[in-house]
Amino acid sequence: MPSLNPVTDPEQLKQAIDLPVFHMVGEAADELGRECYVVGGYVRDIMLQRPSTDVDFVTVGSGIDVARNVAKKLKGSHLSVFRNFGTAQVKRHDMELEFVGARKESYHRESRNPIVEDGTLNDDISRRDFTINALAIRLDCTPYGQLVDFFGGQRDIKEGVLRVLHTLSFVEDPTRSLRAVRFEQRYGFHIGPSAEKLIKNLLSLHMLDK
Repeated sequence: MPSLNPVTDPEQLKQAIDLPVFHMVGEAADELGRECYVVGGYVRDIMLQRPSTDVDFVTVGSGIDVARNVAKKLKGSHLSVFRNFGTAQVKRHDMELEFVGARKESYHRESRNPIVEDGTLNDDISRRDFTINALAIRLDCTPYGQLVDFFGGQRDIKEGVLRVLHTLSFVEDPTRSLRAVRFEQRYGFHIGPSAEKLIKNLLSLHMLDK
């Protein structure tokens, strides 16, 4: 089980993001008429009461546009745009804010390179590795601070289990198996039966390749 008692009460989660920087990001998204969410590891670490300075945001629409608006509002910040990847970073002192537009991926059988298209929040979250990293908190307009949990990540944090989002997770990115072990060691989670089976299958395939 995780070493800290997880925070799962909705009001406590809202209080955890009741910070000027998150309200500013929400306002920047509102001005552009965009949905905006803080996602992934930052939300997980809020629940585990662990410090985190790297913050990821997903917007429905251009994340670069929202990042530009945030940089204008955040005095003394530096904006980096990575147009080929559709991402942008706003950095100020030791705080790094990463922005990306929601996207979905599909694969052809003959290629492991994904076809990337604009998508919904659900599409974007679905691409992640584990349910505990597939959580989001809404920042734009109302309802500010609403937790979005499509895959039961909150339950898995409570139970201290690592569960993959889909059976192709380790096939698409074999390094996720190493990440699972790291999470197990760092956070005290246990690898769920389905994830454990997928890791063993992946190892068997690599042994056969040799």
